[in-house]
Amino acid sequence: MNYYVYLCRALSTKVVNNKLYYLLSAVLLTFVSCQSQYMVRGSSNVDELEGKMLTLKVYVDGEMQSIDSTRVVHGRFSFGGGMDSTMLANVFLGNLSIMPIVLEEGEVKLQINESQQTASGTPLNDTLSGFIQRKTQLDARMAELPHLESQMIMDGTDYDDIMFELGKQSKQIAAENDKLITRFIRANYNNVLGPGIFMILTSSLPYPVLTPQIEEIILNAPPYFLGHPYVKKYIEEAKKNGD
Repeated sequence: MNYYVYLCRALSTKVVNNKLYYLLSAVLLTFVSCQSQYMVRGSSNVDELEGKMLTLKVYVDGEMQSIDSTRVVHGRFSFGGGMDSTMLANVFLGNLSIMPIVLEEGEVKLQINESQQTASGTPLNDTLSGFIQRKTQLDARMAELPHLESQMIMDGTDYDDIMFELGKQSKQIAAENDKLITRFIRANYNNVLGPGIFMILTSSLPYPVLTPQIEEIILNAPPYFLGHPYVKKYIEEAKKNGD
């Protein structure tokens, strides 16, 4: 019989004496309190989100599963619940992932604005937000290249020179981006951020493959990282695809 069910039945039995009742109550209180709690309080100034349902999902058994949902009302929303361990989750609007967030003890402040999304207030979320900010800056530089091309054309710059210059800048930004991601994952091998960002990185690939960047990431990686269900499965499938 399930131990928890047994205790519940024992508590409901009329013949339970006071000493047993208090003993079992203490055991149940310990059982309930051992689970950590997370709280996410969010705000948004994005008009399109008003009245919409946001869902909090985590990676379980090979897929993203919903653990909580909330509606944005007057630019405010919140998530909360129990957890057995620290987890990396994603905030979804329908099937669209808005941003990653770490579920850990403490209150997380989540802001979703037109220009950026941040989660702060707990150690790992502060670390994640710093990474996202640097990543966003690189993405903005890459997105600016087409505008730079138009400006150079209007200035009468030779087209071959334009392509050479833009190609050089694009390669530089891409290299900085790869270095940022690789260093961040390696610096967070032993917490949920390492596997979590690895999952986001590889999700953009058409199928599991060991690129030079991924090979660098998994080189000398510790057991915690390599044993993560997603990382382990990805590496196994990538090696099969490489045969």
